[in-house]
Amino acid sequence: MSYDFSFDSLAEVVSAAERDGVRISDVVLAQQAEAMELAPEDLFDKMAERLRVMDECIEPGCAADLRSTSGLTGGDARRMREASRTGRALLGHVMDGALYRALAVSELNAAMGRIVAAPTAGSCGILPAALLTMRDELGCEERAVVMSMFTAAAVGLVIEKRASVAGAEGGCQAETGSAAAMAAAAIVELAGGTPAQASCAVASAIQNLLGLVCDPVAGLVEVPCVKRNASAVAVAFVSAELALAGCSTVIPADESIQAMRLVGNAMPASLRETAEGGLAVTPTALELAAEVFGGAADAGQSAGCGQGGCAACGDYG
Repeated sequence: MSYDFSFDSLAEVVSAAERDGVRISDVVLAQQAEAMELAPEDLFDKMAERLRVMDECIEPGCAADLRSTSGLTGGDARRMREASRTGRALLGHVMDGALYRALAVSELNAAMGRIVAAPTAGSCGILPAALLTMRDELGCEERAVVMSMFTAAAVGLVIEKRASVAGAEGGCQAETGSAAAMAAAAIVELAGGTPAQASCAVASAIQNLLGLVCDPVAGLVEVPCVKRNASAVAVAFVSAELALAGCSTVIPADESIQAMRLVGNAMPASLRETAEGGLAVTPTALELAAEVFGGAADAGQSAGCGQGGCAACGDYG
């Protein structure tokens, strides 16, 4: 079946899926396979490979000796996993599992390991944590998990068109907010929810992370970025749970995405990945920047180029 849309809005994707009585992922796979001139199964296999890379990040991300080059992050995924396995964690195996997996992938990224930007390196732990937790803790079939990645991709494509996924443009709301929205939609689909419920979960995730600033300590995508991956996957699960229960967000997904763009545009440059505001200029942060770079207390600020794609930022998204 052929689908003629260009991801200008999430509503049009949901409408196409509802019209044909299929999942969002079915619509997206068909549309993207046609656009890329690939057989659907070949495109599915490409997505399955991305899930495999995500999966392979968990164990090395939980290694006892994992540390980033700066020394600012590493070891928390292992601590969270141990807390879960020994019964010391509070939230149950699903949420605890999502938290340690999000930390594992993002800490591995900070240590320059192999990751999948989803949609950016700074937010790389959120979608993998959601997907792998649904598979390993709730028993979702692997093929369904791979298919849900097409639903997540649709959300990311719409956000790229209507707003931004870059911290340098829209703050951390654009990175972790977008990733949480993508993950929330995937979770809803895996739980048997409708396309409309997936869209509702997207709106909820964006609304709950709206306005989050990007303020990396020492200009490195480590503190507070790694912990924000954990908190954002929690937002994704909460948003999915609310949507599946029939709780309305009032403001729809596309309007929420547009609001995210407006908020991002209104943010000063100091709160958009430059390390010139927020947590990055606290006394402790400045001391850490000086330790990392061996210079003046404000040395870390100059490392935050805000452009992505460089070793100084650690952000290859």
